[in-house]
Amino acid sequence: MEEKLKKAKIIFVVGGPGSGKGTQCEKIVQKYGYTHLSTGDLLRAEVSSGSERGKKLSAIMEKGELVPLDTVLDMLRDAMLAKVDSSNGFLIDGYPREVKQGEEFEQKIGQPTLLLYVDAGAETMTQRLLKRGETSGRVDDNEETIKKRLETYYNATEPVISFYDKRGIVRKVNAEGTVDTVFSEVCTYLDSLK
Repeated sequence: MEEKLKKAKIIFVVGGPGSGKGTQCEKIVQKYGYTHLSTGDLLRAEVSSGSERGKKLSAIMEKGELVPLDTVLDMLRDAMLAKVDSSNGFLIDGYPREVKQGEEFEQKIGQPTLLLYVDAGAETMTQRLLKRGETSGRVDDNEETIKKRLETYYNATEPVISFYDKRGIVRKVNAEGTVDTVFSEVCTYLDSLK
């Protein structure tokens, strides 16, 4: 099983909160048959479970801080192993958030084929999150936390993009447009992987 993971197509999908990366991932799943794994969704599911680990994660997430690396990596690997036989590849959404996470992922799971950088401006992301917050019920969709999340995102993610850019696997997508316009650009990158 572990060997199959090493051979799998793995796409890191990086973009700020509200950049639209989750929406793009859904469209990729529909068109290409990839498995979408959002570290955020995995973490929120753990929090919802009410487990001891979930309670600790909840406290960290409410402060807008990053969850410990090993926790996220274990959750990701388990989720990937469960799908490795039935998937055309994996979209790892919102990961890595730090260079160290990427390095650890490569050691324990496998090499990314591509890093898809879904790039939207801070103002766009803030407006999208506030709009989502009206209906999402998520504890982190409020203006104060959004500001912290964006700051955390920029500080942590710029070095990640730079790190993978040196390997030539970063594909930057302008996420300011409509969902379909953005997806059209995403498709050009994914089609080149076949």
